Amino acid sequence: MAQNTGPDAGYLRENNFAPELDGICANGRSMSTGCDAIRNREIVDAATAPWRAIGRVNFASTQTRHHCTGTLVSEQVVLTAAHCLYNLPRKVWVPPQSIVFVAGFQRGTSEAISRGKRYVLDHTQNSDMRNFQPSPERDWALLILEDPIGREVGYLDIAPPELMQEENTDFLLAGYSGLRPNVLSLATDCGRPTMGRKNALLQRCSAMPGDSGAPMLIQKNDEFHVAGVFSSIVSQRESYASLAVSSILFADALNELLER
Repeated sequence: MAQNTGPDAGYLRENNFAPELDGICANGRSMSTGCDAIRNREIVDAATAPWRAIGRVNFASTQTRHHCTGTLVSEQVVLTAAHCLYNLPRKVWVPPQSIVFVAGFQRGTSEAISRGKRYVLDHTQNSDMRNFQPSPERDWALLILEDPIGREVGYLDIAPPELMQEENTDFLLAGYSGLRPNVLSLATDCGRPTMGRKNALLQRCSAMPGDSGAPMLIQKNDEFHVAGVFSSIVSQRESYASLAVSSILFADALNELLER
C-alpha cells in the first residue's frame, strides 16, 4: 500500500488555500516555480537517524487512498495531522486499524511498519461523529500503534517552549510531498515562525499535500526537536503562509499517554 498511495487531500476547507497557489504544487509561489521549489528540497536518507523516526501515514480503501507524513514521538505514538485520519469522500473518520505507519520509508523500502490501534484527537474532535472540526489549532492527532517500533528506529522529542526563542536555531519541515511521495525531503526555507492566532506557527515553508502531518523541526547544533505539526497553506493578505500546529497544543495529551 505504501508504494501506491497518492497524496493526501490537503486541508478540508477550500477557503483555507490561497487562491494564488499553484494547484499542483501549492506552496505559495507562482505556478511556474512552485514545483521547482518542491523539487529543490534536499532528499535525506530515511534509513538513518533521526530521519527513520519519520514516515508515511498510509490509508487505502475501495473509495479513496492517500498518504500523509507522521513522526514517532515515543516508542508507540505517531504525531500527524487530524485531517489525515478523516475520509473526506465518505465524511467519516478512518478506523485506526486501516492506517499503516511506515517508518523510514524510501523508494519501496522501510525501517519498520505497524498498524494503528487507536488515536487521540483534540477534545473538540469526535471520531464517533461524521463531521470534522476544521479549525487549524485542532488539526493534530496522536496515532497509537500496535507495535512499539520506536524502540527499533528511535523517536523525536517535543521541543521545550524556550528552545523556540533561542538564537542559532534552524527551522525545517521534513515530509513526503505529493510530488516526491517515495522519498523524505526537507524544506529549509521556512524561516523563524511567528505565533499566529490560537498557537498557530506561521512560516513560509515550501510545502504541498502529502506533507500534511509532517514535523516542524528545530535544529540546535546536531539535535532535532519537534516544534509542531504541519497542517496547511493559508492565505495571508496578498501572500501566503505555511501553518503548523504548535506543540503547546498537543504536549499535554502526549504526556498523558506516556504516563499511562
